[in-house]
Amino acid sequence: MRRFLSALCLTALTAVPVHAASCGNNKSGFEPWKGEFAAEAQRAGVGQRGLDALRSASYSTKTINADRNQKGVKYSFDKFVQIRLGSLDGFAATGRKRKAANANFYAAVEQRYGVPAGILIAIHGMETGYGRNMGSEPVVNSILTVAYDCRRASFFTPHAIAALKMVDRGMLAPGQKGAFHGELGHTQFLPGNAMQYGVDGNGDGRVDFYNEADALASTANFLRQKGWRPGVGYQPGEPNFRVLNEWNAATVYQQAIAAAAIRIER
Repeated sequence: MRRFLSALCLTALTAVPVHAASCGNNKSGFEPWKGEFAAEAQRAGVGQRGLDALRSASYSTKTINADRNQKGVKYSFDKFVQIRLGSLDGFAATGRKRKAANANFYAAVEQRYGVPAGILIAIHGMETGYGRNMGSEPVVNSILTVAYDCRRASFFTPHAIAALKMVDRGMLAPGQKGAFHGELGHTQFLPGNAMQYGVDGNGDGRVDFYNEADALASTANFLRQKGWRPGVGYQPGEPNFRVLNEWNAATVYQQAIAAAAIRIER
């Protein structure tokens, strides 16, 4: 699931409102906080559907437990690959099959954003096992819980506002499940980044991160907006490798994406 959360930080929505709701460190203050946060959300442009989702949200103990027990990625490259991919060759073989099965889509995405299929497939596989495991906790509950929690309220508050706006726009169902810090969809975007970088990948006129085409096109858009250069290498020491840091701050994660992607492209 999600990695170092700072790697997908918000840009356009990071300002915390002057009259920010007070934070808390346990469940007892969550319900009063929701009342304060509703006023903050309304000032930020959240509509009635988003406010209703906020009103119905529950404190996520699972999210807090996961947040309190986060550990940095300290594995060696080989150990990380073993844990997350099984083996590079096996992972890449599956990736090549996925690329061949939807070659026109990946070619169109690369033509538009300059990001090759191997990178997108590697990220998709590493994040959610190609959509098999997109999370078990309601996104709204999770993101509101960490926005309320004093530990990183300033970081998560804009993402919580964004999640409620996604509910308003029909991009996110109030009960839709994601990862423990509110990451959502096939490639696990935080809500603020979903709002900022989301694109319609299948041409149906809407952006849905639980639709594979939309999620992958949005991932390509994110990387391009973060500085990805079409036709330029992405292995360690090559120009696009640094852009992978925008996706995940762990060097071993970046190395695994690059190593898997180059094998998928062969």
